[in-house]
Amino acid sequence: MGTPEPASPAVIALAGPTASGKTAGALALAAVLGRQGVPVEIVSVDSALVYRGMDIGTAKPTPEERAAVPHHLIDIRDPLQPYSAAEFVQDATRLIAEIHARGALPLLVGGTMLYFKALFDGIDDMPAADSAVRVRLEAQALEQGWPALHAELTRVDPVTAARLAPGDSQRIQRALEVWHVSGRPLSSFHTTKKGAASAGTASATALFSLEPQDRAWLHQRIAQRFDAMLAAGFLDEVRQLRARGDLHPDLPSMRCVGYRQAWESLDGSFPPDSLRERGIAATRQLAKRQITWLRGMPRRQSIACDQPGAVAELVQAVLKHLNTR
Repeated sequence: MGTPEPASPAVIALAGPTASGKTAGALALAAVLGRQGVPVEIVSVDSALVYRGMDIGTAKPTPEERAAVPHHLIDIRDPLQPYSAAEFVQDATRLIAEIHARGALPLLVGGTMLYFKALFDGIDDMPAADSAVRVRLEAQALEQGWPALHAELTRVDPVTAARLAPGDSQRIQRALEVWHVSGRPLSSFHTTKKGAASAGTASATALFSLEPQDRAWLHQRIAQRFDAMLAAGFLDEVRQLRARGDLHPDLPSMRCVGYRQAWESLDGSFPPDSLRERGIAATRQLAKRQITWLRGMPRRQSIACDQPGAVAELVQAVLKHLNTR
């Protein structure tokens, strides 16, 4: 009999909806492992943290937190530059190899579930953006409203439509654009498993997720965090971004939850005193979509983030995994 091949170097992934405590869990895990002689480097799995100058509204890790543990894929793009899931897979795969080469443990942390899915399962080469199709869709939305386009998406791509809110214009537009350009539903690109990270990386990754048993707990955390962002000067941050003059509300960066509502508020699209309500509602919708994505990932080990001792439970679960590999 031949000798068994050695296991691939470990990779730990920590996912969860917004405001579920991922940053605190990741830092605690890094501290415990560090004391045991296992250095940790965090790879951000967040489509908003890539943008420079967007700190308050993204709940970006503080300079102190980033100094305590090396972080990657934060502040790597100007808000004018888009960043795709395919680019994330390329960057994360390279970083995982580099972190392993340094003798450290890669810890993937974030809530952009498409990035996780693309890394684990692969993502097909999607069609490039088509400005003519986008203009046509925007004109249609202006005339009929985004819920009508969501209904159209339900007819051509029910899988994607089921995980999108009727007012999620950015994703509805992209899904319909892909349909019109390629004749294929967006969901088909997410399941073809092309362009995946190496099989070794995917199989070596253990996925842990922070999920609330009581949704009201998460809603309260979301409200508290949005209030803290407003108190920390979130509107001034968006004013500074607008003052650049080269950004606009249709950019992926400015469509991030919170930024979109703040931009619309500063445009006078709705009364300023309704920003808090609209921002919290949009964040709750994001969390709902994130939880739906997570439930479609059977490989995950779920930790009840709203229970006392959740961080300790997470640490013990990861330690058990690492010790039994």
